[in-house]
Amino acid sequence: MPEAAAGAAIAEFVIEGTTLDGKPFRPSDWAERLCGVMAAFGGYHRMEYSPYVHPVTAAGVRCVVVDVRLEELEPMAYRFLLSFARDNDLKTRDGRVADRTQLAKVQRAGDTD
Repeated sequence: MPEAAAGAAIAEFVIEGTTLDGKPFRPSDWAERLCGVMAAFGGYHRMEYSPYVHPVTAAGVRCVVVDVRLEELEPMAYRFLLSFARDNDLKTRDGRVADRTQLAKVQRAGDTD
């Protein structure tokens, strides 16, 4: 698993919607489509994104965030996502580290003690 500065374990990586030569990746809804491949029917018979793969917009660029725990849970799905990024010449980068991910969960829940 990749390591961040100061030895903190990386909790996720990001596939950016920008090619290695700086062009925007098309179609514009590629992130939602890619995450839709990993989605499942949840409550109320609606599709829900996987908790391990979800679309975001960062600095105006559509991205897909992949939780690295997916590699242990579904190695084929993890390799598929890595191959998708490589085959389409998409930029990738490290996402949040584990401690920061836990902090974000606590803040979303409103419990900041």
